[in-house]
Amino acid sequence: MSYDEFKSCLDACVRCAQECEHCATACLAEPDVQTMAKCIRLDQDCAAVCWLAAAFMSRRSEFDTEVCRLCAEVCVACGDECARHSQNHCQRCAEACRQCADECRKMAGVPV
Repeated sequence: MSYDEFKSCLDACVRCAQECEHCATACLAEPDVQTMAKCIRLDQDCAAVCWLAAAFMSRRSEFDTEVCRLCAEVCVACGDECARHSQNHCQRCAEACRQCADECRKMAGVPV
């Protein structure tokens, strides 16, 4: 697979990781942090797996499709949780997660 064939997935992973990092930080500043605990945990998990997927694709790892499959699953969970919250940072994160999940599914050959 050439770089151009997975560039959109790699870009989506980086964007999602950045949105998740931002969302987790912003959630920590919310007045009732306890209600944001699950969102924060999923943001951290999602950012970590997105960075990992980007790294695996960048070095053309033989395991990049497996990591992308996992990344899609984590993105769906994180996006679903973020979508439950009305904060702008959560809504932006949810959208980035949905886009990343779609791109990772394509990369992994999983139906979107």
